[in-house]
Amino acid sequence: MRMGLAIDAACDLSQEFIQKHDIAVMPITIKVDSETFMDDRRPEEIQRFIDRRLGSRSHSAETEPSPVAEIHKLFLEKLVLEQDCVFCLTITATRSPINDHVNKASFGILKNYRQVREQAGVPGPFMMRVVDTRNLFAGAAPAIYEANRLIAANETPAVIRERLAYIANHSYGYMLPRDLHYLRARAKKKNDRSVGVFSAMLGSALDIKPILRCFQGETGPVGKVRGFEQGAQALFGFAAKRVRAGLLVPMVCASYGGDLAVLEHLPGYLELRQACEECGVELMEAPMSITGMVNVGEGAVTIGLAAEDHVAEF
Repeated sequence: MRMGLAIDAACDLSQEFIQKHDIAVMPITIKVDSETFMDDRRPEEIQRFIDRRLGSRSHSAETEPSPVAEIHKLFLEKLVLEQDCVFCLTITATRSPINDHVNKASFGILKNYRQVREQAGVPGPFMMRVVDTRNLFAGAAPAIYEANRLIAANETPAVIRERLAYIANHSYGYMLPRDLHYLRARAKKKNDRSVGVFSAMLGSALDIKPILRCFQGETGPVGKVRGFEQGAQALFGFAAKRVRAGLLVPMVCASYGGDLAVLEHLPGYLELRQACEECGVELMEAPMSITGMVNVGEGAVTIGLAAEDHVAEF
């Protein structure tokens, strides 16, 4: 059975990983004033967004995940012909309508695929499975990484689906924002209370940064640090500790809202890299999606890993 993966663009993964494993990306349209960006994880489009230095204007951007019709088209014109089963992984349904869009599109896809495959001379049935990673940005990466590993191991769709549900429930996404005022402005636009007004004001006055966590679809602060660099040290040090304690998926994803070369110069990053090397864990570096940068501001760092339940110690 030929099996493949489709993800939404807000899932942070390296372009190398996406291309190597032929992962389909469901794009998100971003409109900032009179400019439009197609967030489909292409490096050149991400770089174009960064180069435009939109700054504070981006927080008012409008984002439009792939509509049902476009997902329907992607599958019936491409994926149902290339694969026999596709796992669609999305960021948490509590933060984006994309999961709902994919589920709605699946009804029409499964109803109409037979005629498309018959006309192309492709025998047999087609299956698609929609998986909510229950996480954001780099936090979605462990489930996608595990899905790819299981497909390569020729596991059955039922085994893969059960394992992905388990990994999604044990995936953690940690984020260190660089600009609290931006984050607050964007949250206000989306009626999101994750970062309160008082926290934003306090952070600005004292350079206090929150460390935010997404776990099982819920997002909120789990720590606070003074200054971005000290926050990076704390975040990467914590991730290194989790790596040494053992992970459920042998990978950690680090995404950054800007030039990826910045990562290795942040305090604590080399310690995380060393921990991953010692423990046989892949450290994947990924550019934050345009969607991510619009929602949390440029210069933010996110870490994604899958592990048994643990206390966030910052």
